[in-house]
Amino acid sequence: MTSERWNDLLAALSDPYRRELLVALLQHNPQDDDDVDPLDLLGAEEDPDVLETALVHKHLPKLREMDIVEWDRESGEISTGPNWDEIAPLLELIESHRDELPEGWL
Repeated sequence: MTSERWNDLLAALSDPYRRELLVALLQHNPQDDDDVDPLDLLGAEEDPDVLETALVHKHLPKLREMDIVEWDRESGEISTGPNWDEIAPLLELIESHRDELPEGWL
């Protein structure tokens, strides 16, 4: 893996909403938008409509462009993409050390 691709994968993990979505996919694939409840990803001060807009217009397109996820806008189905195997070990590491991570990291 090139250092550029490594940086891309770290960028995919840089946002807490994307991390939560990717870990959810690690545990349950495929899933539709109803399985990814924006309220589960929110802090108390977050607006669910703002987060849903961000997921649809920012986070999911970014992950789809990286071929980490496949996302059907029509059906809302989200599943692992062709490059999933590149990020899955990092997600498994994150998931297995969830209790050791700083609060709010996942």
